[in-house]
Amino acid sequence: MEICHLPNTITGQQVADTLNRDGVAIVDDLLSVVQVDELMAELRPWMEKTKPCADSFNGLNTRRTGALIARSPLCRKLVMHPLAIDTACRFLAHATSYQLHLTQVISVGPGEPSQPIHRDQWAFDLFSFPKGYEVQFNTIWAMTDFTDENGATRVIPGSNRFDDRLQFTQSDTLPAEMSKGSVLCYTGSVYHGAGANRSTKPRIGLQFIYNLSWLRQEENQYLACPLDIARTLPVELLRLMGYARGAFSLGYVGDLTDPLEIVRPEIANEAPGELENTTELLKTRVDRERENARQKGLQAVDLEGAQVQGDKR
Repeated sequence: MEICHLPNTITGQQVADTLNRDGVAIVDDLLSVVQVDELMAELRPWMEKTKPCADSFNGLNTRRTGALIARSPLCRKLVMHPLAIDTACRFLAHATSYQLHLTQVISVGPGEPSQPIHRDQWAFDLFSFPKGYEVQFNTIWAMTDFTDENGATRVIPGSNRFDDRLQFTQSDTLPAEMSKGSVLCYTGSVYHGAGANRSTKPRIGLQFIYNLSWLRQEENQYLACPLDIARTLPVELLRLMGYARGAFSLGYVGDLTDPLEIVRPEIANEAPGELENTTELLKTRVDRERENARQKGLQAVDLEGAQVQGDKR
């Protein structure tokens, strides 16, 4: 199975459909070279201050620069890119809401060996989520060309449907080669790893990951972005960062206060919280589960706990 390349006119639903099938997709040339260069000009001073990672898994010759919401106004816009948000909304639609999981620039230096093949969702204490239940939508925006020689991310297409905790080698993978300005989209369940950089220049990718709101974020957005900066950010970005209730009531402050009221009290009343639509969201989810059960010939459970008979096929 090859890695599917999609045009930059694609819709979020089409990306989500490809991810459900293959676990990986590349959207070609979604950013212009000029846009990438502007991003790099903003990020480079922070990257130069970043030390190489301290362990071989993250890469002893790899620099990972985070806190990009605080450090980069352009990243604040890119993390809200319409295609990324549309894809996340559709791919993670089985949960009430999703959030920003992490932001980082990954600079894989020359001579860096390949990374062990893994699943990103193993970050959640190696918990084995049910097969087919996706908890992450991952993106890596190419700040340089990604080639086999310079350590392009290596992926096993279709491995999102594999059993958990399997072991693979680089020979089992394909390089996610793409041009500068393209974006690699992949699931938390697909087996992958950074390739070896055999070139003379760093391979640089800008990573944004989105995950379900009832899971902990890998990057602590509330400390990574100082409050004085957070107070200046748009409401939509604040909620994406986690200044919102996750699922039914996760993340409230004090006396059931919407966390947005702490950061932006002057607009809290203008930005309704997630709880207003909770009943409708739960009903929609139950209806969806009933339909899934019917199609599979299984039994569903209604809100009162009574079993609903499914088709027998």
